[in-house]
This record gives sequence, C-alpha cells and structure tokens, in this order.
Amino acid sequence: MTEIIVALDVDTLGQAEELLHRLHGTISFYKVGMRLFTAHGKRAVDLVRRFDGKVFLDLKLFDIPQTVSDAVRQAQHLGVQSVSLHLWGGGEMLKAATSVRPRPKLWGVTVLTSLSPDDLRFLHPGLELENLASRLARLGKTHRMDGIICSPHEVQSLSQALGGDTCFITPGIRPAQTIPDDQRRVMTPQQAARLGIRYLVIGRPITKAPDPLREAQDILADIKQAAPKSLEAP
Repeated sequence: MTEIIVALDVDTLGQAEELLHRLHGTISFYKVGMRLFTAHGKRAVDLVRRFDGKVFLDLKLFDIPQTVSDAVRQAQHLGVQSVSLHLWGGGEMLKAATSVRPRPKLWGVTVLTSLSPDDLRFLHPGLELENLASRLARLGKTHRMDGIICSPHEVQSLSQALGGDTCFITPGIRPAQTIPDDQRRVMTPQQAARLGIRYLVIGRPITKAPDPLREAQDILADIKQAAPKSLEAP
C-alpha cells in the first residue's frame, strides 16, 4: 500500500506544529529534513512524536564510516523510524551504518531528483542518470539498505534489477495541477501509486496548499483509486 510522507520543510516549530495539528488523523509519517533539524534538532523529532507521528530523518548522511555509524546510533536514540544516507559514500560506509544494532531503517539516496543530465555530464562525462542510479541502488541492495530513495521514473527499471520486494521511497511527487519547483524528474501521485511505490515524499503541494488537510485527503483518494500494476516487466 502506498503511503504519504509529508515533508515538514518549514523554519519554525510553530509552523510544524500547525501542520501536524491540521493533518493529525490523516497523515502519520513525516519527514524532518536538514532545514528543520538544523534549526531545532531533537525538539523537531519530539514534536512529531507527540502527535503520534513516525519520523523520517532526512539528513543524507555522507562521511567516513565511523562518523556515519555514530550518527545512525544517535538517530536510534532519537526514536526515528528511518534515516537517509548517501549511497555515494561507498561500501565501507554502508557496512558501518548497517552494523549498528538496534538502528532505524536505513534508506539509501541514489541521485537527487534536482540533478539534471547537464549536471551529470559535468560530474561524470558519458554516464547516464539511469545508469548511475542503477549502480548506486545495486550497491545499496548489496549492503542491506532497508529502502532505496530515487526518482519515481527509475523505479520500474530498478525493481526489475533489484527484485520486486525492494522498498522504494520517492520524492519528486507533484499533483498534476502543481508546478515542479526545483524538482526535475517528477511524477503524479496516481502514476506513482500504479507503480506500487511504498512511500511518496510530498512537501509543498500539501504544506503550501490553502487547505493542507483537504489537499492530503485528495491525494490519498487519488492514490487509493489508482490501480497498482506489477513492477515486473511484462
């Protein structure tokens, strides 16, 4: 079943609390990312948990293995459900992260949805986005990541490569009537649900809506109506 994670990309705890209050009972999973966490730290996580919400701590950890394993351990102490880390950090970093026990779910970032083909050509001449995402996703699967974060456009090919049991988390989700903002590779909630994607990370379309609750409910209704199709090749 496809689930929404609402991104609390706001500046203050008051703004976050207002959204949590309005969405309570409809949304139960929230992203606390760098913007809110660097401003308020543990208090942001505690706030979500006070509303009985689960926390996806999206810090995209990327450092030497010992530092990342220590950060994962601290995330566990915070009581978060999941934490993100960059698969670009390599096998040793991922091994150190997964060795932490107990630990939150580890979700590996492949390629940011804001990255364009021109960006990639500058960084890695001759390498295509899909190929890079596939390489990184395979690395994550090898090192026992609990989920893979990628563009929704890469899910079908990655599922065929990694197996249908792979948990995918996708940003870049925009209802058809909204503008993409800084996201380049986007998809509607209905399209994503038909692919069977487990978690859709949605921020501004909900949080900046005149009525965030109504917007969340409408998106959930669209997801429910979207008939999932197999991720396997026909």
